[in-house]
Amino acid sequence: MELKTIDSGQAFDFGKTAAAYAAYRDIYPPALYDRLRALGVAADGRAWLDLGTGTGVLPKNLYNPKARLTGLDVSEAQIASARREAALNGWRIEYLVAPAEETGLPDRAFDVITTAQCFWYFDREKMRAELRRLLKPGGEFIKIAMDWDLTDPVAAGSVGLVQAFNPRWTGGRGVGGDIFDDLFPGRRTESFGADLPFTRESWHGRMCACRGTLASMDADTFRAWERAHLDFLVLLPERFTVRHTVYLSVFAHLPGDT
Repeated sequence: MELKTIDSGQAFDFGKTAAAYAAYRDIYPPALYDRLRALGVAADGRAWLDLGTGTGVLPKNLYNPKARLTGLDVSEAQIASARREAALNGWRIEYLVAPAEETGLPDRAFDVITTAQCFWYFDREKMRAELRRLLKPGGEFIKIAMDWDLTDPVAAGSVGLVQAFNPRWTGGRGVGGDIFDDLFPGRRTESFGADLPFTRESWHGRMCACRGTLASMDADTFRAWERAHLDFLVLLPERFTVRHTVYLSVFAHLPGDT
């Protein structure tokens, strides 16, 4: 995938990160899932669509057999991983491969739609129309992002190493204004801090699964970055926390507003 607005047009492929993503990106704190449940995501009898679902992190953590769950992503490799895990666990989650802007799903089919860590990859104006088309009257769209805190020395050190080997990567700069985008009227945005636990292995895996490393580096550059990052991690305790901030923007009462 190449997007002029992302990393100065540098190509990236999250399919290359599918294994690392499945193993190391399931890191959202319990407080996020509690908040999403309170907002009615995956509630009994509701139809929920997770766009840019990746390996299905949100659907599997909010799984409710009494709700209708659908996850969609453009990456065949990530959807294949999500389907395998759902089959192993007996979860009734429909996973589809399609772009978020052209899902091919029926009109007014969903009570709630979520996107996590991915809305900036989508065409904003096409998404505005597609979300209105897909949501039932009174439906809600929830945009989610989680950002590492660069005042945290572990985050700062790891991000700095990625930028040293991949200077076009902009993912270390934070979610920026995207989470505060007034895509529809009535946006409600909230945030909270979370100190997430990691081991050296799991933090390295999380960094391998980011856009700036395995998804976009050539093999030689990735190996060089990996050696440097592992050398950095040796200086840390075996277990540590990394400070993050979680954001939610809720757009309610769609598609009736104008």
